[in-house]
Amino acid sequence: MADRSSTPLSSRKKPQQARSTDLVAAILEAAIQVLSREGAQRFTTTRVAERAGVSVGSVYQYFPNKAAILFRLQSDEWRETTDMLRATLADTGCPPLERLRRLVHAFVRSECDEAAMRVALADAAPLYRDAPEAREVRAAGKGILQAFMRETLPDAKPATRALAGRLIKATLSAVGHDFSETPRSAREIATYADAMADMFEAYLLGLGHVAPEAAPAPAPARGRTRPARAAA
Repeated sequence: MADRSSTPLSSRKKPQQARSTDLVAAILEAAIQVLSREGAQRFTTTRVAERAGVSVGSVYQYFPNKAAILFRLQSDEWRETTDMLRATLADTGCPPLERLRRLVHAFVRSECDEAAMRVALADAAPLYRDAPEAREVRAAGKGILQAFMRETLPDAKPATRALAGRLIKATLSAVGHDFSETPRSAREIATYADAMADMFEAYLLGLGHVAPEAAPAPAPARGRTRPARAAA
């Protein structure tokens, strides 16, 4: 096997005109279809070119090898996840723990919606995961969860906040991936996400450092109504 760290992953050239941009978009869409249907082991530039309806030479104009195509798909997925993480956790219009719940729901839905693609990309990861370009893309998302933890657990020790962030991130990734391996209904996804969010909330509250304003307002028990206000 070739040295993964030396495999070129950067695009050969950037599309400058609308026609070139459309070509790259077609190549990437074809790559998604090939990867989802045939998996990482049967993924080749020839199959991508056939699916896109272009020559292999056209593919090589922008991607030096199949690893570069796969890395582009993976880096796009990483950026989408990072953008979702940033947008959700930075929304100061609602309490932090409610933001975390929204993030869990969005993440689990995305895992289930793109399960085949994510599994295939995970299988292809040995081709690019150790490359400098991959480390650079992953590093772009660092710090978002840590900043959220500083806001949510302002009085906790740095080590406690760091551990909480790592635990939540690892649980989201591992458990979400496992759950998405089986087709799920919208109701199953919502129920599962609620359960995971409840678990995270209980964990953070159990640490004893969550600021009162950080927690969401208590909701009435499901299936019950609020008691009537007593007459004066």
